[in-house]
Amino acid sequence: MYFVKVYVTYKDSVLDPQGEAVKKAVHHLGYHSIEEIRIGKYFEIQVSAGEEAVEETIEAICDQLLANVNMETYRYEIMQMEEA
Repeated sequence: MYFVKVYVTYKDSVLDPQGEAVKKAVHHLGYHSIEEIRIGKYFEIQVSAGEEAVEETIEAICDQLLANVNMETYRYEIMQMEEA
């Protein structure tokens, strides 16, 4: 069994209006040293060990469903879980 953390964020070239709104709010609170805030999505996925490689499975899911690859980028961490 594998535990996968997937992080999806806008590409640097894409405007992040939510991140800009949060940055303005943070500045309003007096934290003017904050230069940029980017908002993203986070997914936790458990994958059973199977015939298909975990990396291939996660790549396919990210490309087809979790991320809009035209506007977003993603990265993931795969950890093997100890089975009881």
